[in-house]
Amino acid sequence: MQRWGDHGLDDNAPEKAIEEFLGSAYIFAAAVGNVLEADILREVAGARLTSSQIRVLKLIARGQTRSVGDVAKLLGVSNPAASQAVDRLVRRKLVRRTERETDRRANELELTAAARRILAEYGNERGRRLEQVFREVRPEDLRRTALLLDQVAASIVTHSMNPGEVCLHCEVYSEERCPLREVSNRMCSRQGWPASEKANEAHRKDDEVSEGSGS
Repeated sequence: MQRWGDHGLDDNAPEKAIEEFLGSAYIFAAAVGNVLEADILREVAGARLTSSQIRVLKLIARGQTRSVGDVAKLLGVSNPAASQAVDRLVRRKLVRRTERETDRRANELELTAAARRILAEYGNERGRRLEQVFREVRPEDLRRTALLLDQVAASIVTHSMNPGEVCLHCEVYSEERCPLREVSNRMCSRQGWPASEKANEAHRKDDEVSEGSGS
């Protein structure tokens, strides 16, 4: 019996099919994030915004993110990293901080008119690009593929070392859906989970690149 990592697997072997599926999933994710979304962002904002920053603006616009703490939880970064990201958006006059009446030590976040214009342009351009990309793909095929991906994602989390501490940050990508809840009937309690150091480092590098290109 051949094991994982062995070469020369039969084309009909389950291991072969799984490796091909995962390879295609990685390639698809790279195409969406590193090509499609990056192109749209450059078209709309040039070098002014990073992908992390556009996500923050989108979350604030949805009303899901009202404070720096919310930003940290939804992006999976530490409070200091989230605060730095928000500070940059404030300096660029895209986000406004207002003191909470009940607690002057805390601030609520809201978008400026400039940020709303950018998000509108981003949404329009994204819709146009996606229409081109998926023009010949049937909606039922997309839904079936999405369900399969959700099932695999939920299974991966379920079989991880600490499934109760995993959050896929579904709010970043969907306003209403959480695959972990829908597919595996799990509750997602991301509040209070420790931020990932890798996520913090990636976030810092992302913003450093933006600062170096002229903020």
